[in-house]
Amino acid sequence: MKPAAAVTRTETAKAKWEREVLDPVLKRSPERLGAFTTISGRPIDRLYTSDDLQDFDAERDGTAPGVFPYTRGIHPTGYRGKLWTMRQFAGFGTPEETNERYQQLLSAGGTGLSVAFDLPTLMGRDPDHPLSLGEVGKCGVSITSLADMERLFKGISLADITTSMTINSPAPMLFAMYLVVAEQQGADWKTLSGTIQNDILKEFIAQKEYIFPPRPSMRLITDIFQFCAKDVPRWNTISVSGYHIREAGSTAVQELAFTLRDGIEYVQWGIDAGLDVDEFVPRMSFFFNAHSDFFEEIAKYRAARKIWARVMRDRFGAKDERSLKLRFHTQTAGVSLTAQQPYNNVVRTALQALAAVLGGTNSLHTNSLDEALSLPTAAAATLALRTQQVIAAESGVTNVVDPLGGSYFVERLTLDMEEGAYKYFDAIDRMGGMVAAVEAGFPQREIAEASYRFQQAVESKEKTIVGVNAYVDPNEAAIPILYIDDQASDRQLARLEELRRTRDQARVSETLAALKTAALGTDNTMYPLLDCVRAYATVGEMCDALREVWGEYEEVPSI
Repeated sequence: MKPAAAVTRTETAKAKWEREVLDPVLKRSPERLGAFTTISGRPIDRLYTSDDLQDFDAERDGTAPGVFPYTRGIHPTGYRGKLWTMRQFAGFGTPEETNERYQQLLSAGGTGLSVAFDLPTLMGRDPDHPLSLGEVGKCGVSITSLADMERLFKGISLADITTSMTINSPAPMLFAMYLVVAEQQGADWKTLSGTIQNDILKEFIAQKEYIFPPRPSMRLITDIFQFCAKDVPRWNTISVSGYHIREAGSTAVQELAFTLRDGIEYVQWGIDAGLDVDEFVPRMSFFFNAHSDFFEEIAKYRAARKIWARVMRDRFGAKDERSLKLRFHTQTAGVSLTAQQPYNNVVRTALQALAAVLGGTNSLHTNSLDEALSLPTAAAATLALRTQQVIAAESGVTNVVDPLGGSYFVERLTLDMEEGAYKYFDAIDRMGGMVAAVEAGFPQREIAEASYRFQQAVESKEKTIVGVNAYVDPNEAAIPILYIDDQASDRQLARLEELRRTRDQARVSETLAALKTAALGTDNTMYPLLDCVRAYATVGEMCDALREVWGEYEEVPSI
């Protein structure tokens, strides 16, 4: 038997605690049965100490905010200098109805707008298209032409508000409409601030709201990069989105890896299009999910900043500090919301929002309690905003920058997130990049498998969902929900008919022909799109013009 002195010299402090303190307790009182893992399935040890951070290098991994690689935040003062933007996602029915909701949110203290578009708009279809039947205004606002965009922002000064628009395939068309409305208001494009999501790769990977094949879709994105670098320099030209990847069932590390690798792909395509890396990357932003595993999410955000800074410096040679600083928006996890016992969603959302704040998010949307049932009511949306305001004003977490930095557990999770992301980067690089990986179905398969494993864990009750597979209440009462009737569709159809009757059709045809010519060649498509918008061409007409040139993408299932 080894002498006690020798054990003391060779054992780590953690091992000594396990032998002397833990083991006797476990013999008397075993731990609960079941696997102790994150929501993504990562095994979690019972205790983390300095012994778990042997590979942590303070200088390399970052010990101060505002200092490369920005693990602890991109701003030295954190939220002591400026709170995150409280940007509530909203859109339903007609532009007037959504405008009314925006006015309510701004009056309630919201500091930014975020536009949700209906499915026909997202798919580049007008309300009178057969595939639009039953979907107009149902899950977002219906925007058909510049006239609708004018109604959407009536009474709202675009020069004085930041706006995020969740739109991807038709992003250039909707962005052009926004710019023309700003132009009508007398705003200077060079001072406009906001974001278009414009992330087509995650559509192919997860959300499936694509129109054109991957490569011409990437062309539209680099055209926006070039256009904004010259004409709208303060606009965030893309919000690389992990949110929908996570909603599709990915793990946290898959969300992190695929999102950042999408970002790398966009940077490479921008460089290949002739742009200097520091000319457009400072206007790229990111969009992450805030899921329910509190510490895993915090570690994900910290790792994201660290990885992006290193990649931009070491892979692309970026010199501008703004290119190295990852800025991101967060939305709490829609997929975590339950139709059962919907008031539980208030608690879920509060914890998820707190994780985003502790992880250093730059803006935040909190989901409403009723979103598993319908679009949010005004009362539910206001409560979701109040959740952010309570965290900001009453919790005390905004007093300290990265308050969980230095936690053995959080630092270990951060290092593991980083390692997992780099492994995915290596695999995707070997395939020839993310476009090639998407065409081969690689990220799609990875996410599908992760989603299947999680659902198995829920059904076996290895993972508990309160109110769904545990603590079920068979007598729960229904709650009021927002109902969108067909009046919105009828109104939009009537307006479309009137628009086509009164506009200058010859001018519309001329601008659409010019758009097709640009798409066939190498000219930047944003300029002919702006002309189409000013002529009151519709979203469907502009997208159809490009469909004629590039065709539509149909996903081939991979085995």
